[in-house]
Amino acid sequence: MWCVAAIFYLLLRRTDWFGPTHATTQELQRSVWWRASLMLALYVLAFTFSLQFTSASHVALYLGTSPVWALLAEGGPRATLDSLRRYVAAALALSGLVILFWPKLHTAEGNWRGDLLALGASLLWTIYGRQCRDLAQSLSGAEITSATMWRAAAWLTPLAVWEVTQGGLVISWSLVGVQAYCTIFGGVVSFALYNNALRHWPMSQVFLFSSLIPASTMIWAWLLLNEPVMRTFWVAMVLVITGVVLGQLKHTPHATDQCPTPNK
Repeated sequence: MWCVAAIFYLLLRRTDWFGPTHATTQELQRSVWWRASLMLALYVLAFTFSLQFTSASHVALYLGTSPVWALLAEGGPRATLDSLRRYVAAALALSGLVILFWPKLHTAEGNWRGDLLALGASLLWTIYGRQCRDLAQSLSGAEITSATMWRAAAWLTPLAVWEVTQGGLVISWSLVGVQAYCTIFGGVVSFALYNNALRHWPMSQVFLFSSLIPASTMIWAWLLLNEPVMRTFWVAMVLVITGVVLGQLKHTPHATDQCPTPNK
């Protein structure tokens, strides 16, 4: 996370790729510290610790509920066709994930601590997205990523140092390669796209795309690692993609969905 923040710092100050930078007030900086960055740090903790107690399939399924929480955060269900469409889209994507992971859910071992942490991670990710959407009124997507990344890293560093003192630090070229990949593609690229999307779309619409992550992961594993595809995979894929496409159809803006243009 420190590396991601450093890369964005250099790009924002040495290039004009992301447009002009915006001045920040003390109130805005406090909001970044105590809201968005703290939520991001807590999400990382909940997500990583949940994997110690339950299976990855359980965690992925709980994270797949984030579009539903995003819909509720936007004001809950309304008696409109647009609201019905968005909830149906979220339900289709979630049902696709249930079908996708059902064989593993049926056989995977886990306990309530992992499931509770995974559910908490899903809620924290939704809260973080909400905070980023508010920040998008004043900052660009790249600025939000840079500001929240290094502050979240600052929140987590004392815990990381404590872990290293307890268990040591293993370094190998394979781990360095994984770290570099996660920094560039999992951090710089993905968070820049994510925060920029929040400037233009409702949060629930952006979150629907997270349902494609497990499906795309299985496709890459099939193509690159020759892992077998489960019989239910294509049914699950159809449901997930249908939900995502349905969620991207014409959206009728509500007052809570508006994202004002940043002040120049």
